[in-house]
Formats: sequence, structure tokens, C-alpha cells
Amino acid sequence: MGQGQAADHLCRQRSQSGISNLRERGLMVRPGGVDYRTRATRFEPSWRVRVWVPRCDHGAKSSRLKRYQRTVCLNLLADGMPTEISKALIKTSEPLLANLVPILAVPEFKVPLPGGGRASQNDVFVLARSSVGPVCIMVEGKVNESFGPTLKEWQNDASRGKGHRLKFLLQTLCIPKISEGHVRYQFLHRAASAIVTGEQYHASAAIVLIHSFSERRSGWKDYEAFFCLFGKQAVCNEVQHLTSITSIPLFSAWVAGNQAFLKC
Repeated sequence: MGQGQAADHLCRQRSQSGISNLRERGLMVRPGGVDYRTRATRFEPSWRVRVWVPRCDHGAKSSRLKRYQRTVCLNLLADGMPTEISKALIKTSEPLLANLVPILAVPEFKVPLPGGGRASQNDVFVLARSSVGPVCIMVEGKVNESFGPTLKEWQNDASRGKGHRLKFLLQTLCIPKISEGHVRYQFLHRAASAIVTGEQYHASAAIVLIHSFSERRSGWKDYEAFFCLFGKQAVCNEVQHLTSITSIPLFSAWVAGNQAFLKC
């Protein structure tokens, strides 16, 4: 068996194992208001990408988030990743992310985390296959919306559950302590949800991807503050390595989206 065939076999095995794991735990469910579609991938006809596509609400104008999720999912069905995301992924020299092919996409993907009753809800979860094995990608679409409360604000009404949640997030991300209260809480649980889901799929890597359509790059300083937790400097339109001491190597990318989306 050649190296490429071995990677294919490993990815199929791990993907099926991860899907079975999620189904057994009651986490792999079809979201409401979506259609389930499949197609053969452009790169490997023997592979089929499985995509849940949000339906448009014909009774009222679809929300921007629903339109974004639908656009990303339909792109995956037609051509793979959106062009600007593909460019960022292609130019990375990371072996773990080489030759990425999407094989599963789920909008509004919820990842239960310890502490509190609210799960981390990701705009789109993409499971891709690289030359090495499965790669878990959590996509967050933004225009000018805030990334939510800072960690300090989130802890203002601290409860026992929140303390448990924060401890879990720091352990998952291998961050010993956070002294910067201005870091946005959303980055922590999005990154943790990528790692947790990656573990379930036995992934080789996890990516937190911010797909920003803000002309003034709203939220960029918050993204930079998140990178500082790992001693790194953020760069736009590049997939960057954050850490390898987590259970799965963690990467992140801020990709500027096509402004035409806002005119749809």
C-alpha cells in the first residue's frame, strides 16, 4: 500500500470512528431547517462530501448568518472551500494541512463543554482530509459583530459552573493561567470545541477559522489578543500554528471574505 493509499485508509477509518462516536453520544444529529446533500469530491471521485445545507426561509428574508452558512455549504458542494479560504490553506507549508479536501460540513454545530448548560455553537463545522489524516475546522463568520464579552466581563457573575468551564478550557488549550481579562471568551471556547471535536474524529490537526467580511477589520485586535496567549503574532490571510502541546496540534486563521457576499 502506497503512502497516499495509507493516508486515505487512515482518514476513512478515523472519520467513520469519529462519526460513530458522535452518534453514540447523541451529538451527531441533523440540524433543523436544513437539507442533506452529497457529491463526489473534485479531487477524489471515490470520496463523497456530505453537507447539511440550511434552507432559505421563503416567508421572510433570511438572516445574514443563515445566508453565510448556506453560501459556505453550497461552495463545498460545488467547488470545495470558498476561494479566499482555499488560498490561505494552499499556501501553508504545514505538512499536517497538505492537500485538504472537505468531506463533511455541518452548520450550527454544537459542542457540549463542561460547566454550564450552553454548548459552543460554531457557524460551520468542516471535517477535511489532508495527506496525513482528518482535520477538524471550526468556521466563525463575522462582519462587524462583536466577539462577545471579554473574559473579565464573562466572570463578573462568576458561578461554580463557570469556574469549572474556564478550568476545562485552559486545560484543553494548555494555557496555565490567563492574566489578560480583555481576551474574548468566545475565542477560548471556539478553540476548545475544535480540539474536542478533533479528538472525537481522531484528527491530525484542528483549525479555528475566522471568516471576516468587515471592511474595517472589526475584531482584529481581539484576535491579536487571543494569539498573545500563545506567544504568537497574528497575520491576516494566513493559517498559523498556535501550539502542539495540546492533544491535537492547533492552528488558526483570519481570512478576509469576499465583500460581494454583503451585497447578496
